[in-house]
Amino acid sequence: MTIAGEVLDQQAVSAYAAKEFPGPTAVVAARFGAVATELSMPWLGKRLAALVLWNPVLDVRRTLLKPELPWVVANFGPTAMARLAEDGFLVLNSVFPLGRVLFAEMPRYRPIEAYAAHSPAALVLHGDRDSHVSFDIARRAAETIRHWELLHPLSGATHGFHGPELKATAVVVHHALTGAGGERPMKGR
Repeated sequence: MTIAGEVLDQQAVSAYAAKEFPGPTAVVAARFGAVATELSMPWLGKRLAALVLWNPVLDVRRTLLKPELPWVVANFGPTAMARLAEDGFLVLNSVFPLGRVLFAEMPRYRPIEAYAAHSPAALVLHGDRDSHVSFDIARRAAETIRHWELLHPLSGATHGFHGPELKATAVVVHHALTGAGGERPMKGR
């Protein structure tokens, strides 16, 4: 997996969606997908009626390269980085290999800055007990990026919204169908 590969995947999906479903598009970017989505704004922005960021990685450095939260320190801290240097990859959750190229790409991207400069209004949902991606980073970003619609904190929710999924899904569906700020309604698909 690489960030560039995720951007290419998003470009292919966007091209397919534009061909098969002309009209405005809604994007829901979860977790690390927020980084690739930020880089896709140049071609997504014109068609984008709604953008939802779900527990988004908005600061790659603080989230992954200099991790602050316990789960991330355990999986991306000094011990994991030593394994990456020695083996050329590390395995996340005993299943998902992450290689050197991904970590070489990470310092280049600053999603908060790019979203502030180029993104449409966004709905940001974040669990206030997320142990993987900092709720505080999302809260501060939502306070400073004026065109972001709002931060919708999910009280008690962790990284995967275990428990409040139905509430989160209802908020996302409403936002996607009514469009950013309710200005460009979309038909249900």
